[in-house]
Amino acid sequence: MKVRIKFQKYGSMKFVGHLDVMRYFQKAFRRAIVDVGYSQGYSPHQQTSFAAPLGVGLTSDAEYMDADLLSYDAPEIMIERINAVLTEGFRVIGFTILKETEVGKKVMTAMSIVSAADYLVSLKDGYTLCDTITTQDEFKKAFEQFYSMCEIIIDKKTKKSEQSVNIKSMISWIAFDRSKELMANSVAEEYENGIRVTMQLATGSASNLKPELVMEAFCNYFEIPSEKYAWQVHRLEVYTREEETGKLFPLDKVAY
Repeated sequence: MKVRIKFQKYGSMKFVGHLDVMRYFQKAFRRAIVDVGYSQGYSPHQQTSFAAPLGVGLTSDAEYMDADLLSYDAPEIMIERINAVLTEGFRVIGFTILKETEVGKKVMTAMSIVSAADYLVSLKDGYTLCDTITTQDEFKKAFEQFYSMCEIIIDKKTKKSEQSVNIKSMISWIAFDRSKELMANSVAEEYENGIRVTMQLATGSASNLKPELVMEAFCNYFEIPSEKYAWQVHRLEVYTREEETGKLFPLDKVAY
């Protein structure tokens, strides 16, 4: 039986890398006596998979993990049981039971169906942009000017090469007034300067754009020195796209 677990990652845990997060939850499941299934063979391991692993230094309201369970209790009981053994910086907020995959159909994991993600990007206190962009209103005006370009070209590096890529089509929308729905119960960090932007970006194996690259392109456009650690990136939600309609749904709303 497959379930999808949604959890938040925040505070000092943002400095924990993905592999360590995987190992952490494996131990947490054992402490919480979660009846998770194991692979067969000489080196059995828990059958879990994560969707769109988060980079080091980023926080999130919407991390997803699929797990094969041999048995489970009601979702609210499972959430309480797992949270009881988690340290500060991780909190489970969703436990969705997925339908069994029909015979002959491909098993769809959370990782394989990711299409987009919402991010809140905030300028950390102690960092500045330039003399003409010191408030949220000035930042909004500048970012809208940047986003209005027909093309936004960046040099995207891979392990083997570097190529120029137009990322404009990979940005679905931008916003500056934080959605009450997205920010409800959020663990996103707040900064006094108030400079921030929310954006939806292509995410997944087919097309993937990191918010850091968008902010680097913005700084380059205005010839502002790009500080590597100036921006705090917080993931708000992760989506999959319905093939027939093209509509986006949060991963915990998918009923396949």
